[in-house]
Amino acid sequence: MPTPSFSRAKWSIAALFCFLGFQYGTWVSRLPALKTRLDLGAGEVGLLLMACGVGAAAAFPLVAVLMRRLGSRTLSLASALALIVVLAALSVVPNYPLALLAVCADGVAVGCLNVAMNAQGAALESSYDRTAMSQLHATFSAGLLTAALLTSGVTSLTQSVPAHFAVAGAVLLLLPVCARRGLLPDAPAPTETASTKTDGQRTRRWSLPSGLTLLMGAAMTFGTITEGAMNDWSTLYLKDTVKASSTVAPLGIAVVSATMLLARACADRWRDRWGDGPVVRAGSALAAVGLGLALLTGGVPATLLGFACVGLGAAAITPCVYVAAAERGSDALSLVAAMGTTGLLAGPALIGFVATAGGLTLGMATVAASALAVTATAIWIPWNIRRSPERDPLPTTPDHEDVTTLR
Repeated sequence: MPTPSFSRAKWSIAALFCFLGFQYGTWVSRLPALKTRLDLGAGEVGLLLMACGVGAAAAFPLVAVLMRRLGSRTLSLASALALIVVLAALSVVPNYPLALLAVCADGVAVGCLNVAMNAQGAALESSYDRTAMSQLHATFSAGLLTAALLTSGVTSLTQSVPAHFAVAGAVLLLLPVCARRGLLPDAPAPTETASTKTDGQRTRRWSLPSGLTLLMGAAMTFGTITEGAMNDWSTLYLKDTVKASSTVAPLGIAVVSATMLLARACADRWRDRWGDGPVVRAGSALAAVGLGLALLTGGVPATLLGFACVGLGAAAITPCVYVAAAERGSDALSLVAAMGTTGLLAGPALIGFVATAGGLTLGMATVAASALAVTATAIWIPWNIRRSPERDPLPTTPDHEDVTTLR
């Protein structure tokens, strides 16, 4: 298979990120309709959402095996197709147990696609020696936004969930079809040699994760706790603690989302100029200090400014950690991704427990502490040193065609 140009590969991988955001945004946006159709209570809806996260986190051993056997290209396409099937199933599930099963399967497929597409993104940067991961993660946010807009448009015409998911499924199917030929090829699996056996026994293909991998996983966990908790608790904090009006309170999540999308669109330039490590350390410190000062100051303007600091500072954490983990191999990437999913799953619940015990201000202070923990762990991670375009320009070949394949 011929190696695609940088631009084509970048847009193809971006289609996978957009796919995941669009698929998730589609079914989550119709939770009220699913709740009504299946006659669910608030607790059952919460368990439904948790089932998705549990499926994604529990998929780690399966993802590690599939990455070795199929490679990131094949796994990303297969998991994308599985997510389309799950979306169709969710539109017609007749009862709650089957809905739980479908959402858990969705989480497993999400775990597979998440690792595979980030492996593709890391390979893109490594192969062409150009940064792109932050922009790829920005397209995930764009997929969420597009899903919300489509939901608004379709529901203005019909309330039918099957009709909505049929339209969304058609859009989703176009993305992997268009991306297929532009994805990076995987290196062929190594043939069995004497080095793969010891005394007639096959050596272990899996080993305990290294301390460095666990350190990257910790950075990812703290980063996703920060990101996920802000999405879930910012509006409630503005309304109940800051006493913002019902019109202003929803601006909290809007500020975080908008600043994060803007920062991810620009973060690859920052990585080129200063390197991944300084960007992660400075960004996480900005998130921690900005949010901490906002909590001490109080008031709507200061709070929104603090939320903006979190969006700007946390934007590059997960893209950079994914790149660092991918360089350690597919097993390390799978574990770090699973730990990140655990952070997204456990983070909002953790803040809820802290808020119940000591108030929501203390809960939000825990978010600031989580961002500060990213700064501490990032000090010990060996980050790539990025080439500065001003001082060390890339070759003039437009697409840097001579590339290596993904290991």
